[in-house]
Amino acid sequence: MVRKARHNSQAISPTLIAFGNQVRYYRERMKLSQDRLGERFPVSGSYIGQIEVGKTRCTEEFAQQLDELVGADGCLARLWKDLVQDAAYPTWFDWPAIERDAAMLQTFQISVVYGLLQTPDYAMALLEDKAAVEARMARQGILLREDPTPPSLAVLLDEAVLHREVGDHRVMREQLEHLIEVQGRRLTVQVVPCAVHEGLSGSFVLATMADRSEVAYVETAIRGLTMAGIGDMAKLSESLCSLRANAYSVRESMEIIRRVVTERWT
Repeated sequence: MVRKARHNSQAISPTLIAFGNQVRYYRERMKLSQDRLGERFPVSGSYIGQIEVGKTRCTEEFAQQLDELVGADGCLARLWKDLVQDAAYPTWFDWPAIERDAAMLQTFQISVVYGLLQTPDYAMALLEDKAAVEARMARQGILLREDPTPPSLAVLLDEAVLHREVGDHRVMREQLEHLIEVQGRRLTVQVVPCAVHEGLSGSFVLATMADRSEVAYVETAIRGLTMAGIGDMAKLSESLCSLRANAYSVRESMEIIRRVVTERWT
């Protein structure tokens, strides 16, 4: 089981909790453990657990498959539309709790700097909302905590991110200098050359949990999606391997970032 994140229970949508309670009811009625139920999709048992406590939302397709597997006679499929589709919190809200519990985070970003590495001014230029920026800065606290150990973080940035103006020259210069400063043993940043590559379909984050299960956050044109299907995880892992194989080394990436700071943003 994934360790529960330390967070205010009010931050979880009550409608997601209600849906999760029904999932638990039907699972237990079938006398299945979370792991045994997960094997039938297949997903990890920890993902089933996250649904049951309201920490993440599943897709409508997943709810329909779940309904059939536990013999809910359409109940879970109907509840998904009533409780999950229009839950009180936005679709991406479940991700910070997963992020906090992760042992390792790997991400590819095609358009902007990864949220956990954004400076306040860069985030403000993107979000244009003080409360949203404060929430994003608070999320970055997981990289500085002492207990539990911070997750290791590997960031792959499309080279175009270094040249895309967010805010103004000062904001960009400070942001790129920040990427150089945070580089370390448990946090690496690599630049992926501007070319046709595995990441052109969009940005994504792959979280590896303490029990070695994986959960992903994938950005789409409409909304962000949290997923944990084994097939999806395999595809994203393959994409990461391909992107990393074509990326500049960490040392080369730092030199490129420094050059862009000097030649474009100073």
